[in-house]
Amino acid sequence: MRNLKLTLAYDGTRLVGWQRQAEGDSVQGVLEDALARFEGAPVTVHGAGRTDAGVHALGQVASAQVTFAHDATTLTRALNAQLPEDIRVLAVEDVSLEFHARFNARSKTYRYQIRHGTIADPFERAYVWHMPERLSVDAMRAAAGVLIGTHDFAAFQSMGTPVRDSVRTVTQSTLADAEGRMAYEISGDGFLRHMVRAIVGTLVEIGRGFREPESMASLLRSSARSDAGATAPPQGLFLVRVDYH
Repeated sequence: MRNLKLTLAYDGTRLVGWQRQAEGDSVQGVLEDALARFEGAPVTVHGAGRTDAGVHALGQVASAQVTFAHDATTLTRALNAQLPEDIRVLAVEDVSLEFHARFNARSKTYRYQIRHGTIADPFERAYVWHMPERLSVDAMRAAAGVLIGTHDFAAFQSMGTPVRDSVRTVTQSTLADAEGRMAYEISGDGFLRHMVRAIVGTLVEIGRGFREPESMASLLRSSARSDAGATAPPQGLFLVRVDYH
């Protein structure tokens, strides 16, 4: 038995998300099917994060235990020959049998892209959230900085999501803006379902002047999802990387 660590990039536009579904292509599903052809038996693939439909990844990490002996270079090339063009295996590594892509992850980084301007770019529509009006970058940056630290993020999780503890530690929460394109990046030890998109939706409301930057602190003290902003659409979200220590 060997344990594989796979680093993946994918365009989530047409995908139903990471997790295998009854219908539609999922990243997990097509990767398990491709590995099963080498194994000659079903293979279970574990992902570091369960990205939703329409969400992209630059550095998703997965792990799978197999018995076939193909070397990493050959396997990388062979998998990419079988996978659809919107899913690529960037690297394959042999790791210890104890490694688990999800449970051993110590930090994840997400990026959310926003394009603000009067006219939407048709070539970016699958990778940004277009906002027709100008947003206040300074107000959004001030609010984003409040998130750094250990807080209860219950107000930023999907309603009805079963989770024992909604406390998470955020180590980075920054906003860059260049020529009308915003990139919000957040790193932390874990994320609740739709947490990043709920944060972005709240930041946009602050940028539009519907909320004050100071309101972010009160949201961290709230446990009501209805107090925070709307959930941002999925296409602007990217899983950038997963870190292991």
